[in-house]
Formats: sequence, structure tokens, C-alpha cells
Amino acid sequence: MIEFSVANFRSIRSRQKLSMVASPDAAHLQRNVSPGQNNELRLLRSAVVYGANAAGKSNVLRAVETLRQLVQNSATGFQEGQAIPVTPFLLAQASCGEPSEFEIIFTADDGVRYHYCCAANSERVVKEWLVAYPRARAQRWFEREYDAQSRTQRWWFGPNFSAERAERKVWREFTRDNALFLSTAIQLNNAQLRPVFNWITQKLIVLVPGVEMNPLLSLNLLRDLGEQEQIMRFMRAADIGIDRLELREEDQPPPAVGKLAAGAVRVHFELGLPSGSAPQTVKHLRVLAWHKQADSGEEVALDIGDESDGTQKLFEFSGGWLRALEWGATLLVDELDRSLHPHMTRFLVGLFHSRKNDKNAQLVFTTHDTTLLDSELLRRDQIWFVEKDKQGCSHVYSLLEYSPRKDEALERGYLKGRYGAIPFIGSIGD
Repeated sequence: MIEFSVANFRSIRSRQKLSMVASPDAAHLQRNVSPGQNNELRLLRSAVVYGANAAGKSNVLRAVETLRQLVQNSATGFQEGQAIPVTPFLLAQASCGEPSEFEIIFTADDGVRYHYCCAANSERVVKEWLVAYPRARAQRWFEREYDAQSRTQRWWFGPNFSAERAERKVWREFTRDNALFLSTAIQLNNAQLRPVFNWITQKLIVLVPGVEMNPLLSLNLLRDLGEQEQIMRFMRAADIGIDRLELREEDQPPPAVGKLAAGAVRVHFELGLPSGSAPQTVKHLRVLAWHKQADSGEEVALDIGDESDGTQKLFEFSGGWLRALEWGATLLVDELDRSLHPHMTRFLVGLFHSRKNDKNAQLVFTTHDTTLLDSELLRRDQIWFVEKDKQGCSHVYSLLEYSPRKDEALERGYLKGRYGAIPFIGSIGD
């Protein structure tokens, strides 16, 4: 991802931008910045977003996920006339009737840079366009815009959009008011737009409140004998005292309602169940964490459910984290530090700065962990803030706007309010 911007969405009113373009700063250049090739931009491998509770940090990530969901599902998951799930800024009458707008700039797996934009209200898509930059030259492939006066959609296709006139007519006519053309054309076998669709729906991974990292990815790594060592290197590097992990498939009666069997916390799966069946026994996956006794050196097994919340969360993360690095994905995580010790959070961030990240994957996350405001870990252009103004509007801004010194104590400066984006605590009174 190169840049993402959003306007009129939830607590965000005016256009706000999050950029992954690296500044000319030479700090941690080899570690924290992906090298640009053929005059391409140098991009950051991670970015962190700070702000007070309810400042709007999560809404920035929700905006990315909303765009991803619209691209993935609007053509197939919506029915005719179904409301589009966008929420405008509601604290100003003027913005309530205006569409929410999303823009993203990225380089897809075909090596081409794309700039995609869509705007929608609950009833219809009011604007959508795509610009491609093959060989660094701009080509506007398509554009649509709703004319409120004539109540019609205006369409335009550029000379570099590869399709016969009859195909364009079919794709256009099949695009419902509440669906994106990008999504519809893909369902009708447009090959040219496939790299754009695939990157947004597969390489853009967003974990917002209510959406957790799928632990099945970690379980699949454990199940594969060739992949077990990879996940164990991950767990050992976190230094949590686990010598090895073991995955067992067991036959056992289903647990009582509201209860999970031992070792089934967050990793409880039933295998091979036909739809609607209710057998007396089912297959359960059980994860055992083996530790060595300090005095005897012998191994003892604990259910993963008996481990700390932080260890369980790290196990859940491990598969998805390793896959994101392997695929070169852009991973956005809200409140990365939940249930994790600061050292574990630092470890997870550090993987994106390590030689393990040879596919130039990216991590964008929100947190309240101020220990990460460390110039030994992050460059100044990797640090962002979100703050609300008196009208309730969220504003996104970079630490660079404050021109901090290279040797400035960033954590201390933030906690003192030097960069804003901290809560102001009043008193309850006597």
C-alpha cells in the first residue's frame, strides 16, 4: 500500500490520509523501508497510529475494511435495493446526506501501480474510477458518476481499457446501483481488472474490533509436518518458555452448552461434520504446549487453554503473521497490544523489520503502548496520530508535522501532550 484516504465516514468528516511513503530520512533505511526499484517510491514496512480512546483510530482501519468488503462483496453479496453499509459523519447536517469516499493507491502483484476511488451513500455508488500506471504513465481505465439531476449514471472508458464495446455495454448494464463496477466486471470474467481485485481482496488484511486473526492458519501450520518448525521458530523467538507445540485430533463427546473442553480455548474446531448432523462423538483439535521441567529436564504438556492470554493470542497470531510475511500482504491490526506484553508487541512489529520480511509485507496498527515510541524501533515517518476536534471530527496527522529532533525522547514528548492525541482527564468532583 502506498496511500489510503477517506472522507465523510463515521467520525471522519474532511479527507484524511495515511501515507506509507518514506521520507528522505536515512534512519533504519535497510530495516524499516522497502527499497524502491526502477524509480519506484520507497515504502515503509510498518506504521503505528496513536490517539485517545474514541479519537477515531479504529475508524481509519474500518474505512479500509469497508472498501475491501465493497470490492469483494458488492456484486455478489448485495441484493437489488439493499443498503450499502457506509455511515457518514452524523454530527453535521450537511455531511449526513453526502457520500462516504475511499481512495487507495497501491502496487499490485503485476508490478503496476493503481489508484482506485469509490464514493457511496446507503442507496448507491455515486462515483468510481481507476487509474493505472504501467511504465509509470497514467492511464485512466474507467470512470462512472451519478448525475443527481438526470438520475442517470455517466460512464467513460479510456482507450487503454481492454474490452470490446459490446463487453463494456454488458458490464455496465449488469452493474447495479449498489454495486461497484470493479466487482461486477470481475464476476463477468474481466481479466484486466483481476490484479486490482485480487490485491484489494487478498493482500489487504484488516483486523478490526470483532474480527480476530483466524487461528485455523496456525493450526494448519502445526498440522503440516513441513511447516511445524516454522511456527516453532516463531514461538521460540518470542521467548515464552514453550519448547514445542503438538496438535492432536481426538474423539470425545461434545462439550456441555456454554463450556469448552480442556485445550479448546479459541482453537476449538469440529472436523468432518455433515451439514445438520449431530453425532455422539466428534473430532476435536487439541493443542498441547510442551515445557521442560527446570530440575529434571523432562517435558510436561499443558493445554494451550491453560497458557496465558498473551501466549494464546500469540499462537493465534502466528499463522496469520507468518502468512502475511510470506505473501507480502498489507496487514492492518486494531489494538495490537491487547493481551500482549510490550515485549511481545515489539517482537511482532520487529518481524516486519527483519530479514524474514523479504516480500516487503507491511504492518499498520493502532496501539496505546507508548514504549513503542522508540527511535531504535521506529522512524519518525512511521508514527501517526488521530485526534478529535471540538466538532467531533477525527484528524489524522504524522509526527513529522512537529519536526521532532532526531534525538528527541518521543515517548516522553507524547505523554506530555507535545504532539496532541492524548486524553484530557477531568475530575468527578467531591
